[in-house]
Amino acid sequence: MANKLHPKVQEFKHFAKNHPKMIKDVRNGSITWQDLFEEWYLLGEDDPRWNEYIEGKNAETKGDKEKNSGDKNWVEQITGVIKNMDAEQMQQHINSISQALGAVQGVLTQFQSGGGDSKSAIKSSTETKPNHPFSFFKD
Repeated sequence: MANKLHPKVQEFKHFAKNHPKMIKDVRNGSITWQDLFEEWYLLGEDDPRWNEYIEGKNAETKGDKEKNSGDKNWVEQITGVIKNMDAEQMQQHINSISQALGAVQGVLTQFQSGGGDSKSAIKSSTETKPNHPFSFFKD
């Protein structure tokens, strides 16, 4: 079954085995495997974010972590994210965001067409809708 995994998932499993503190954090419930995988996929293995999971660097202070992450040029970080980006997955995310925005826009339109009173807008929108949105007639 391990042979059927996506190559990126296999790489991440190998990466996680080399970072035992990461496994402890997931078992403690402080982070999920999904979150770690997404960060690893976008940031890569060499990002300073993974320094906290390296065994010998647990004593590193928060200020040192912020300094290390600030040292890396933001343009390099963005180009790294773009290089690791899966176009199909990004398209799916964009489509879902678009659908969510469309739903919010529809709700706002309903409230705006009610004359400003949200209770009357809700009543008028529910009263005008038939019980069944599709009419089925017998032949």
